[in-house]
Order: sequence, then structure tokens, then C-alpha cells
Amino acid sequence: MFKLILSALSAGVLVCAAPAQAAAPAPAADQGRPIVIGRAYDLASATLKETRRINVYLPPGYPAAGKAYPVVYLIDGGEDEDFPHIAGLAQLGALGGAYREMIVVGVAGADRKRDLTYPSGDPRDRKDLPTSGGSAAFRRFLTEELQPWVKARYPAGGETALMGESLAGLFVVETFLRQPGAFDAYIAVSPSLWWDNGRLAKGSAALLAAQPPGRRALFLSIGDEGREMQAGVDDLTAALRAKPPEGLTWRYQPMPAEHHNSIYHPAALAAFRALFAEPAGR
Repeated sequence: MFKLILSALSAGVLVCAAPAQAAAPAPAADQGRPIVIGRAYDLASATLKETRRINVYLPPGYPAAGKAYPVVYLIDGGEDEDFPHIAGLAQLGALGGAYREMIVVGVAGADRKRDLTYPSGDPRDRKDLPTSGGSAAFRRFLTEELQPWVKARYPAGGETALMGESLAGLFVVETFLRQPGAFDAYIAVSPSLWWDNGRLAKGSAALLAAQPPGRRALFLSIGDEGREMQAGVDDLTAALRAKPPEGLTWRYQPMPAEHHNSIYHPAALAAFRALFAEPAGR
């Protein structure tokens, strides 16, 4: 019995004394690195009484001495909204000279139904979008807070443009009609001019007639999106054809092969080509 115990203890000692073999470390996975297309900032707004996320794309080599860059203010300009694909289009100006290089300033959405609509007289609109009607305050934020903030950080020296699609397109058209001097150019894609029973578009002739002379540009586009969407665009373009304001350059480029969920990218490309073409001879 003693011999059995001694034998077992000896075996145990031998086992314990044997050095433990360390497991081979797993090869480190290649985590890659982030691809950065811009920088994000938080801008506190006294007008809106909230902090807004601002995303900025700068062309490669910015700033170049003596070079003026257009600044495109993009509504719905969040990282999970339209900023990535519009910044990608802006990059074409740097890659191949398809048009001028530009800065894109994306304003991320918060309550877009509030920010992008003016007060509607239609009870159905107010019921469906109960927070609507705040476009005037949002416009003050853009013109009185965001534009000075951008100019202080990015002295681009070029013109400005306001850009948006759908409800953001409605906001672009309203700004163009009611405060035409706020930006130098306006890009409205599939604007939701059905809002308020189409009152803005129906009153566009009077609003255009009240505009002072001045150089500015408008690019307007819509896809195959049904009569309700088309009617407001038709009213607006009819008013523009009848009596455009002095100094206005405008283009209407319908895209019947596109729909509401596919038009923004091709329309934005067409707008950049139209508004930011490189000067002849360059």
C-alpha cells in the first residue's frame, strides 16, 4: 500500500514539475484603418437652442494659394444621410477636373420635419407633421450662425450654394424665393412642393417679381414621381419662364428615368457640372 502511495506521489511530483507549454498566440487580425472623408463638429445654436452636428469635406490640398472654392451647404448632411455620397461627388472635381473643387458643409438632420417646412395652412399637414413649421428659424441658423462659423474657419473666397432633396428641396426653394440673397446658388432636387397644398409654388410668380436684381443661380430637377410632386415643380418653372428675376441663371433638368429614391445622386452630378464648371481654357 505504501509503495502504491509513494508511486502515485512520485508521479504527481513529476507531473507538477513538468513546465507548462504556453499556447501559441493567435495571429493578430488586420483591423485596417479608418477612411476619413471629412471632419465633424458640434455647433451650439442660440437660434435653435440645441447643438447641431456639422460635417465638413475639404478638397485635397486645401487651401491652395489664390484659389477660390465654392462652399456647398448640404441639408440632410449627416454621416448616415447624404454627406458621404455628396462629398464623394465633390471629390470628382479634385480627381479628374469634372468641375471645380469645392467644400461641402453638411448639416446633420435633427427634426427635419420641423426645420425644413414653413407653417402650413392645411390641417392634414399639421396633423401628419405636428412639429412642422420651423424653416424660418432654421434659415436664421444657417445664415446668422453657420455661415459666419464656416467663413471664420475656411476662408474659401468663393460662392455659396444651398442644396437639398425632398423636404430639404422644399426648404431650398423656399429660401430661394423668400431670401434670395442668402446664397449664390440653389440646388433643389425633387422638392416637396406639395406641402401646404402647393401654396409656395402657386405664389412663386409674386415672390419672384419681388426679388431685387442680383446674380444667382438655380438648378431644379425631379424624377418620375407622380402628379402631386410634379404639379408644384410645373408651377414654379412656369413662373420662372414667364418672368425670371434680373440676374438669375436657372436650369430645369427633369430626369424621367429616375424616381424619388434614385434621383439625388445623378441630379447632384448634373448640378455640379452646370454650376461649378471649370472656366474655359483651363
